[in-house]
Amino acid sequence: MAAVGNGTSGHMTIQQRFLYNRMGYWSDWSIPILITTAAGFTYVTALLILALCHIAVGQQMNLHWLHKIGLIVTLIATVITMSSIAQLWDDEWEMVVISLQATAPFLHIGALAAVTALSWLIAGQFARTEKATSQMLTFTAYFAVVVALYLVPLTISSPCIMEKKDLGPKPAIIGHRGAPMLAPENTLMSFQKAVEQKIYGVQADVVISYDGVPFLMHDETLRRTTNVEEVFPELAYKQSSMFNWTDLEKLNAGGWFLKDDPFWTAGALSASDYVEAGNQSVCKLEDMLQIIKDNTSLILNFQNLPPDHPYHSTYINITLETILMSGIQQQAVMWMPDMERQLVRQIAPGFQQTSGIKAGVERLREKGIKKLNLRYTKVTSEDIREYATANLSTNLYTVNEPWLYSILWCAGVQSVTSDSSHILSKVPFPIWILPPDEYCLIWITSDIISFTIIVGVFIFQKWRLGSIRTYNPEQIMLSAAVRRSSRDVKIMKEKLIFSEINNGGENTDELSLCSENGYSNEVVTPMDHRDMKLRMD
Repeated sequence: MAAVGNGTSGHMTIQQRFLYNRMGYWSDWSIPILITTAAGFTYVTALLILALCHIAVGQQMNLHWLHKIGLIVTLIATVITMSSIAQLWDDEWEMVVISLQATAPFLHIGALAAVTALSWLIAGQFARTEKATSQMLTFTAYFAVVVALYLVPLTISSPCIMEKKDLGPKPAIIGHRGAPMLAPENTLMSFQKAVEQKIYGVQADVVISYDGVPFLMHDETLRRTTNVEEVFPELAYKQSSMFNWTDLEKLNAGGWFLKDDPFWTAGALSASDYVEAGNQSVCKLEDMLQIIKDNTSLILNFQNLPPDHPYHSTYINITLETILMSGIQQQAVMWMPDMERQLVRQIAPGFQQTSGIKAGVERLREKGIKKLNLRYTKVTSEDIREYATANLSTNLYTVNEPWLYSILWCAGVQSVTSDSSHILSKVPFPIWILPPDEYCLIWITSDIISFTIIVGVFIFQKWRLGSIRTYNPEQIMLSAAVRRSSRDVKIMKEKLIFSEINNGGENTDELSLCSENGYSNEVVTPMDHRDMKLRMD
């Protein structure tokens, strides 16, 4: 099906276009952010593991000053990064909810295993602590975390927790600007690759040239996807719609794909495809329609024209005429712009009236809308079911990962727009589906196993360490030396006496010593350093 609409819906966000326009070159800023985050997380995790190991053996961890600085820097960098992401990619925070829908059941099991493993350290600390108040605080805090984890599944809601018989048909796949991972976006090669994959449809971005020729271009300028800075350097920042077609057809629209490699896929192209990709030019809408009209559907997005453009008020008519003359079936067209919608209904009654704005079912019915084209973060599973009940189909963009495709499949989406159509077309089934009864069984079984292990660990640690915590280090040391020779015990006793003198001890310590013939008790009284030296001599 073909959809025609205003605005853009690409993988290049407003913030990315802003950075590109200011810096002059394309860069995926998510990569350095992810690398920095991974490095900081690994560093902090290593220190945490080291600290847990020290606790396990009853030792205090003393951080080197370099590590202290490292932790402070990591904390500051994390705060700055999160603040920046919150401002630049505000819409992406909605991905957190969707990500949890895909991973929450497994994160719960992992968190439960981690907290259960920590019971060894917590129980050891509990057994060593002498104060009842400290014991109660330790136990209460740990117990609260464990109970919370046991009850977390009550709040978990995922579309893929469902009966397999209720799973709907596989969502149709629409190539975003063709097949942009296999060829330069919005070029003839890109749409040809999409057609070869036998996917449901393709999406493209339409612009009207200054002399009235509809062509395909996503950005407002030609700088990112053509060599305009080499051919027309003085016009590099000019809007693409202000170029005549005679100038546009002189530009190369494929070299950037090989140079920037936006999806890290250029290196995997065959030798012939590599050469073909590098020689692509700006594509006419008419030429693209001839490639896809027989077997593939289409979604078109319009780029708004400047007020002084000669076809500012008639660009919809020009595009509509081009579509009808191509021979594509009217039933395959989804018409999105509200502008001239009544005129379009008269000229092309077979077009499917489509909205790019989320609204209530009644409101959509009043406008005669039959389909919706929305960003996947703007709808919920409940919205999708409500629209489906009202006989309204939904297409969501831009879906590239199999896990996300699986979640939307379980939610009942009819179609998705994707950069990775060649990958999603090979997904035969959602990555995971759990019937509610099976998930409840896994949940309850995991909780019971965890609870049993934790109780056993606390009992064992109390038995193992409970009798030791009432002795001081000197008593433990001498108790361990009971079977040693009298000479070794005497040396140990003298070392302890010196320790008491240096610490200003004033009370006598009664030490139990073992001789070769049995046990005897001696009372040792602290004395002056000089007397001690004479006696030792």
